[in-house]
Amino acid sequence: MKRNALPAAAWLTVVALSGFAVAQKTADPATMASVLGGQLKYLEHDFVSTAEAMPEDKFSFAPTNGEFKGVRNYGQQIKHVAATNYLVAAAILQEKPPVTLKGEDGPEDMTSKTDILKFLKDSFAYAHKAVATVTEKNATAAIKNPFGQRPTTRLDMSAELIGHGFNHYGQMVEYLRMNGIIPPTSRGQ
Repeated sequence: MKRNALPAAAWLTVVALSGFAVAQKTADPATMASVLGGQLKYLEHDFVSTAEAMPEDKFSFAPTNGEFKGVRNYGQQIKHVAATNYLVAAAILQEKPPVTLKGEDGPEDMTSKTDILKFLKDSFAYAHKAVATVTEKNATAAIKNPFGQRPTTRLDMSAELIGHGFNHYGQMVEYLRMNGIIPPTSRGQ
């Protein structure tokens, strides 16, 4: 998977500004881990609630009207984000993922909504564990990149978790709307 440094830099700016805003609202000074963890928690809330919103019989839905040949179906979108969460978090922690993965698509034989949602929620728990280890001291140290040969950093991988998740969240919102479902984040409070 080819990664572009510009979107990561944009996300880092958003994350840094969000962390500054949080620090201003509370008396606690923001840390690298608290800012990243807060952004990951925000993504997790939106992504998981959106994943849960689709009925199980629609998890195999993929758009077909237009240029959608070969796109992931709804369940595959969720498994892809979960698998990527595991790969990125493992890179941050500099360890092997705690689950067996075949690339970025997640387990092929996993098809039930219950199993896919558990896989997703467990991936977010692992991602939180990873970003909690990011400090001002280790954030920009070179680490092995799970997506290629060039080295990366914990900060870049943390931004990847958030940016990548929201990219697929946007796609899933469209899948819900194509099925007449209002996404949870668009419903009135």
